[in-house]
Amino acid sequence: MKHLLLFTLAACFIITIAAAQNTVVIDAGAAKDTISKNIYGHFAEHLGHCIYDGFYVGTNSSIPNKNGVRLDVIEALRKLKIPVLRWPGGCFADTYHWKDAIGPEDKRKPIENVTWGNIREDNSFGTNEFLDMCELLGADPYLAVNVGGGTVQEAAEWVQYVNHANGTGYLTDMRKQNGRSTPWHVKYWGVGNESWDCGGHMDADYYVNEFKKYATFMTSYGNSEGLFRIAVGPGSEDYKWTETVMSKIPLRMIDGLSVHHYSVINWSNKGSATAFSEAEYFKTMSEAWRLDNFITRNSAVMDKYDPERKVALVVDEWGGWYNVEPGTNPAFLYQQSSMRDAMIAGLSLNIFNNHCERVRMANLAQTINVLQSVILTNKEKIVLTPTYHVMEMYNVHQNAVMLPLKITSNDYVLNGQKLTAISASASRDKNGAVHISLVNIDAGKEQTITVTLGGIAATTVTGRILKSAHLQDHNTFEQPNTVTPVPFSGVRLNGQQLTVTLPPFSVAVLELK
Repeated sequence: MKHLLLFTLAACFIITIAAAQNTVVIDAGAAKDTISKNIYGHFAEHLGHCIYDGFYVGTNSSIPNKNGVRLDVIEALRKLKIPVLRWPGGCFADTYHWKDAIGPEDKRKPIENVTWGNIREDNSFGTNEFLDMCELLGADPYLAVNVGGGTVQEAAEWVQYVNHANGTGYLTDMRKQNGRSTPWHVKYWGVGNESWDCGGHMDADYYVNEFKKYATFMTSYGNSEGLFRIAVGPGSEDYKWTETVMSKIPLRMIDGLSVHHYSVINWSNKGSATAFSEAEYFKTMSEAWRLDNFITRNSAVMDKYDPERKVALVVDEWGGWYNVEPGTNPAFLYQQSSMRDAMIAGLSLNIFNNHCERVRMANLAQTINVLQSVILTNKEKIVLTPTYHVMEMYNVHQNAVMLPLKITSNDYVLNGQKLTAISASASRDKNGAVHISLVNIDAGKEQTITVTLGGIAATTVTGRILKSAHLQDHNTFEQPNTVTPVPFSGVRLNGQQLTVTLPPFSVAVLELK
């Protein structure tokens, strides 16, 4: 009987140890890097209903607006603290000629959007409208220059039009005639987009020569900060492209390198945004986790040529990509956003935070009505997606000091395959508050996590959590609040340790004071 009791106790001890594998150890003393607010950036392209009927409804609309821009959209994005917005593309950027879309609306040049559906683009939303909208949002504009179908002169003149304060030429006069006497001081400029594909099918050496020409003539026009020129990097594991760009462009000419990463289960059949299986979810999360290695390997190449890490890695397109919603235009890329997308968002933002020494901007694709959007609109109606709520919860990390951490995690196992179940990041803000964001991607099991605070003095812990009954749950115009954050009660503070219990497929953000 005694031996049986000892065996039972030992078995219980082994089971307890086996179940307690999730640990997060924070090393606050090693903190030195800041999480740039621009990691929480967004992307708006002339694609589907992102611009028209999304951001912009025109000045004659019955929907409340300011200069044609929806006020409900402005309010929602302000709550996100949207820091930077990329425009006008995307692939559309390499067919866009900015002079077609300035001046009196009835004098603008209508074009055909050959990139996305061959629909009429009346150019009623152009440079002035976009830059004025960014001021309403309190966001920095990030303009993508037409390298594939444009010219160096066109790009240089765009910079002059928006940035030159006291020019004596016709471009400054033109800006004043169009109602803007002072410049916008646009800092961020992307020199091309996906130049290896829709931006011209260039090889790396050809693109480097193009970049150097454009960067030479795109001057700052007295802007004290200068221009932040972002070169095109790879959209796949093409590290030779990264090597070519970093080795052949002088560091004085380049400030950022752009990479793209989409979590796609199969490019030939991307599956439904809402009617998906756990196996499809698992594959999506596997692709989302690939982002960490993608950043690590690109950063390693960049470190060879830029050991001081002056050049930012800019993930200016990221997110989930599925088949369009039934009955919608295939070229408009309109898809719903479910709890699966909340998992992509939480995991990806944790990866960006933890790589903030090199990743200093990221732009979710896209803001409204396209791909993994944060907002859906339908006439006067507006829906905030699960992705919106994750980005709103995480905005406490903006411009906070990243706290390094080490994670030991259980596996999420399905059909003999394994993924790391737990993701986390942490930061300390300017007021001394510590925030910890935690994600459990496991679709079937809750995870208990022990967080060691590493010298952080805290007396209180509060938090919010995004969870739901089903992975496929999403918000609709009829039921807009199916998935919303709620106060989190699954955390206990005991001295230098937190014990956190996360339900399956959930995202939580904790605050310690």
